[in-house]
Amino acid sequence: MRLRRPECGLDACCGTRGFPRARGQLCLVLPPPVPTVASMLLFIHLAAAVVWVGGMVFAHFALRPAAAATLDPPQRLPLMAAALGRFFAWVIGAVVAILASGFGLIAAMGGFRAVGGHVHAMTAVGLAMAVIFVGIRWKAYPRLVAAVAARDWPAGAAALGRVRRWVTVNLALGALTLAVATLGRGL
Repeated sequence: MRLRRPECGLDACCGTRGFPRARGQLCLVLPPPVPTVASMLLFIHLAAAVVWVGGMVFAHFALRPAAAATLDPPQRLPLMAAALGRFFAWVIGAVVAILASGFGLIAAMGGFRAVGGHVHAMTAVGLAMAVIFVGIRWKAYPRLVAAVAARDWPAGAAALGRVRRWVTVNLALGALTLAVATLGRGL
């Protein structure tokens, strides 16, 4: 922010970003808006959350039911394994981005002592979601892939059922995190 002298040549105000002034007075001119580090971290955080939670909503409420309604296990299970493999690659990036940006935002706000209880709750739930995702990706999902490769459809269906149950838990935790993030200050 800087003060502009009356010699700026404008009588009523100092441009579109200035505050109106009387003739002969100094004019307050605001700098153009520039995204701050915190606003960029928040964008990354929210975009990654949209990818993760939105992807879970799509997979759970659209892809899986449509595949189950239209495909037999020899077609459905390979489709789900392939789709989940692609989605999980995105989720790995989203989890890393969420954790890095979240801790960056906390640091920018002065650390854990400076933030409210809702941020502590959001952090705890987010870490639980990340741990659950690790279990899905590196325990349940490889069983699905192995069953599909062996054409063991009952084992594949059981593995997909485990993935679905844990995704349901993570989806509920994601909804809770969203509620805490948006309503937390008022609780």
